[in-house]
Amino acid sequence: MGDALNGQLGIHSDNFGAGASRPVIRGQTAPRVKVLTDSSEVMDASQISPDHASTVDPALARKIEVLRGPSTLLYGGGAVGGVVNVLDEKIPTQMPDGAVDGEVHLRGNTVANEKLGAAGITVGLGEQFALRLEGDKREADDFAVSGYTHDGEKEKRVDGTWNEGENVSIGLSWIGDRGYAGVAYSERKDQYALPGHSHEYESCHPHGTHLHCGSHDDHDHEEAPWVDLKSKRVDFRAEYQQPFAGIETLRARAGYTDYQHDEIDEGTVSTTFKNKGFDGRLEFVHVPLAGWEGVFGAQYSNSEFQALGAEAFLPKTTTENLAGFLIEHYQWNDVHFEVGARVEQQQIDATESGLKDYEDTAYSTSASAKWQFAPEYAASIAYSYGERMPNAQELYANGVHLATNTYEIGNQDLGKEKSHNIEIGLSKDAGDLGFALNAFYNQVDDYIYANTLDRYENFRLVEYQQRDADFIGAEGQISYQFSPLYRGKVFADHVQAQFNDNSDLPRIPATRAGIRFDADFSQQFGDGIHGGLEYIYGFEQDRIADFEEKTSDYRLVNLDISYEQQLSDSWSYQIYLKANNLFDQTYYNHASYLSSIPQQGRNFTSGIRFRF
Repeated sequence: MGDALNGQLGIHSDNFGAGASRPVIRGQTAPRVKVLTDSSEVMDASQISPDHASTVDPALARKIEVLRGPSTLLYGGGAVGGVVNVLDEKIPTQMPDGAVDGEVHLRGNTVANEKLGAAGITVGLGEQFALRLEGDKREADDFAVSGYTHDGEKEKRVDGTWNEGENVSIGLSWIGDRGYAGVAYSERKDQYALPGHSHEYESCHPHGTHLHCGSHDDHDHEEAPWVDLKSKRVDFRAEYQQPFAGIETLRARAGYTDYQHDEIDEGTVSTTFKNKGFDGRLEFVHVPLAGWEGVFGAQYSNSEFQALGAEAFLPKTTTENLAGFLIEHYQWNDVHFEVGARVEQQQIDATESGLKDYEDTAYSTSASAKWQFAPEYAASIAYSYGERMPNAQELYANGVHLATNTYEIGNQDLGKEKSHNIEIGLSKDAGDLGFALNAFYNQVDDYIYANTLDRYENFRLVEYQQRDADFIGAEGQISYQFSPLYRGKVFADHVQAQFNDNSDLPRIPATRAGIRFDADFSQQFGDGIHGGLEYIYGFEQDRIADFEEKTSDYRLVNLDISYEQQLSDSWSYQIYLKANNLFDQTYYNHASYLSSIPQQGRNFTSGIRFRF
């Protein structure tokens, strides 16, 4: 999911090789960035560690929303970075236009010899029932790089970056004149390698605030450890118009997930992570009241998580969360107001003796205003106050976490994070000249972080503690339509994060800037031909935390071209070709735990999509 959004303004990827990635929004990632599947909690293990893949599949997504501001309070009060909501079609919401609607997508690339196929079909069963079948399958080898030296040897590929997987889903809906109700069953299987995952520090343990590590072998594995992931999920979704007086729309969402992944080392299961969880929500869209329009509702979730084996650094816990929320809109002349509030109660029960259970309540509020001060221009300002309660990992972790080369110690005395967030923006959305400029400031009291107490070689002893932290940044783009054929754009994003003693936070993305030219060749060569050329400059990141290494600057050139054609009223296709990192630049991602492993080298991707 992180790689799918990487490159959008303010969004980077916390990738762990090629098998797992999480979005980093304005310097924040999980658990301060929520990833949802059509407004429901995912209930996987991706928030626990960067080497755990998110089970939301962008290959089957209809649309991916990135939410900020008051609307994030629909889904969580602690999502300082934002909410990523992946909308899909596995539960039909309307009857197909013809007897059958569907799409097929085939894709391949050169950097990892990737092969991907995805397809979905919706079939009408009578006049009021629709059946949806969809799935995808992918395979990729270790990805290629240029100029990479590992253990004194030059490598052409990064060992431990292969991945493969498949995802299937079946959904059935009843669809009426005033709404729909449907259910879907999904299964996902993934297998992917873990680069940089090493057991050489397995014997390390703390003595007070210091590490004690005995002699260790080099553990020169013939192959990298890998993950065998299985997830089964049942979803229910419903929407009904005008169910009773005062309510325009009633929406319901519920999902149950049975998730497990095994980490395989030298042919043996070394660690197993399990998560069984339920999430449900009701939303009521009310009729306008004194000009105010909005939605209110409630959400309940229950998650049972456990880790077993060599990396069982977390005890078995049950996390229960109950929340209520309200979002309201009001239009006053040229100004649009939005306000929101959320209250949530969280309880975490730890089964291990000697651990105390956690229970607390968090409150969050938000308000924004957007002023359309001229026909094409708008100015905006938003303020939010958010509280985030600690999760089970931050409270109870105790053990070796080899993915991040740490021994983690939780802190049962952690309190709530309290963030004050402000954002201002200026935009122009019509005419030859267009722009969108935003600046933000997040002041977080009692920010929860993993504080390094001691270090032995590349292994660290960390304890979860709290300190005040500030995040400040800006992002923007300016575009101009030079002619009916060409449009140019410049863009940049920047974030800086510091504790109250002016020391820097770890893994903050480097500043990024670029220029792009887009062309529509339809007038010269026929309908549907589009192309783009992009140059991105990533600045050196030398604002680093203790025990971090700086990352060098880089330059990327990307090229894309596509051809779309409508064959009939119901049939269309698109052919595309992309060239990323055209000049095979060796570069590194500072936002990743594996910032010493290079990103993918020169990559040509081609694909075709059919829609019918």
